[in-house]
Amino acid sequence: MLNLTDPGPLLSAFSAIDWAAAALTLATLFLSTWVIEHPPKGRPSTHVLMHHYRRAWLHEMALRDVRIFDAQLLATLRQGTAFFASTTMIAIGGGAAALGRTEQLDSVASDLNQALSAPIVVWEVKILFVIAFLTFAFLKFVWSMRLFGYCAVLMAATPSEQDPEAAMAMATRAARVNILADRAFTRGLRGLYFAIAALGWFLGPAVMIGAVLLTGSILWRREFKSQTRTALLEGMPRPWTPS
Repeated sequence: MLNLTDPGPLLSAFSAIDWAAAALTLATLFLSTWVIEHPPKGRPSTHVLMHHYRRAWLHEMALRDVRIFDAQLLATLRQGTAFFASTTMIAIGGGAAALGRTEQLDSVASDLNQALSAPIVVWEVKILFVIAFLTFAFLKFVWSMRLFGYCAVLMAATPSEQDPEAAMAMATRAARVNILADRAFTRGLRGLYFAIAALGWFLGPAVMIGAVLLTGSILWRREFKSQTRTALLEGMPRPWTPS
């Protein structure tokens, strides 16, 4: 049983490579988030490029008399966010249930490979590590849903084209909130990605390190080397100047 009042047994239960793997997982998550959200000048990420299109969308929305399409699109974004939030909550519940089945988990692991057998405290920490990423993702998804709701209110408050200056000002505010909602959503997705990578720890620290590096490389490719990014860049000013 995990005992935080006496950390000695906990510290001795893990090897240096275990702690290094856990640190690498956290560092990769936060570093990838920083690079994706603050890319080098002249080399925007897919995430940052979409900011331009979100602004363009809401500026066009301000010029439309009928905004049913815009409302439907925002509802679709909220539904997608709600799906991930509910899925993550179910996963957290599964992780909490696994905390009460650590002995059975160790028995299954030892049947697969005797080297995977470990003290109960080790299994508890590994499960909590995954739950921490899931909780991070859940909170981001919930906040993203809230921000999309704020965006919907701002869209509804956007005046008609009879007052174009006020309409554009309100649309710009709606775009800012929409971008913040998307940022929270993508952070939640990255939390899920690294929760899956952290599952590799159950097979050993080396497996988790490999999973984390693979996850980081996939994120880098999608943000900086994907065909989607190439398509988004078409028609953009060169060199890229963020708006």
